[in-house]
Amino acid sequence: MRLSRFNLKWQLVLYGLLTVCLSALYLFVFLRYGTQWIDASEWRWAIWCGPLLIAVAIGYFSGQQLQRRMDSLYVGIFQLQKGNYSTRLPAIGRDPFAKLFDDFNELAESLEIRLKHLQSLGEENVRLQAESNEQAVLGERRRLARDLHDTVSQQLFAIHMSASSLPKVLERDPEKAAAVAEQLIHMSFAAQRQMRGFIAQLRPLELENRSLTEALERWFPDYCNHNNLKGSLNISLRSPLHDALEHQLFLIIQEGMANVVKHADAKHVKLTLQETSSQVLLQIADDGKGFVQHETGAGSHGLSTMRERAGKLGGQLEISSRNGEGCRVKVSIPKLQPATDSGMKEDGQHGEAE
Repeated sequence: MRLSRFNLKWQLVLYGLLTVCLSALYLFVFLRYGTQWIDASEWRWAIWCGPLLIAVAIGYFSGQQLQRRMDSLYVGIFQLQKGNYSTRLPAIGRDPFAKLFDDFNELAESLEIRLKHLQSLGEENVRLQAESNEQAVLGERRRLARDLHDTVSQQLFAIHMSASSLPKVLERDPEKAAAVAEQLIHMSFAAQRQMRGFIAQLRPLELENRSLTEALERWFPDYCNHNNLKGSLNISLRSPLHDALEHQLFLIIQEGMANVVKHADAKHVKLTLQETSSQVLLQIADDGKGFVQHETGAGSHGLSTMRERAGKLGGQLEISSRNGEGCRVKVSIPKLQPATDSGMKEDGQHGEAE
């Protein structure tokens, strides 16, 4: 790469020619006029010292110029390394380092512009992430409010109505009052069971310090015990899953288990999580009362939420159920293969070619 039209090598050649010319001029003047004041025995030293001093002076002057340019370039690179992207080198006109200084300034300006763009994108991503999190929180609040209204709220209202009528029924028909009391016990137990399910959903689970397998081995038995379920857990994963997939899978499992507690009236539930070469498969199967699929809306039993979460990962949800035969919910998530080294090299080659 040529630094400048006025190349460094020609500058050094000129300094060399200047040294030769000045040395020749010195010798000419010395031999013409200097011999009159200096003895013949001192000519040898005078002839050598003059050109030597001229060469040292010109070498020091040229080296000092080069050193200043190198120092300026070093300071500029040091400032860029420390993150001061507004650093610029001065214009030096016709100089061997002029092109290098100009290229450095263009590089610094390009880095500064790119850094500003990255900061803008980072701020925009933070803002969008905050909005997304806020929308997710609002959506979760709406879902919990809807579920509480559809289940616990209605049951508490029914308990209140039955309890209000119990004194009058007790006066008129003690036997019927005993049946009402038994019904109150059953409804209060069901409400307590469903409320435990909601509390289990709201209870925070730290996935940062443990894998999904470790979290499920801790959470699933506790959830089943709190809801009087016999649960069996079967996990067979070949490799660790990335954080986003683990988080969404756990939310799907929470929603599916909540559906079992609220609607299935099941005694046993089986949770299976396994991995193939191309998919991650999740299955929740219970021995509850089941339902007829074409008679159930697409958004019922929280299935729409599970289907939406699976869709975010490019997966799909399948339901198999009949009246009196339980229900099986199967979620399949495709495994996206990372880019190969050869592909990355080809991309890099394309980028270099462009």
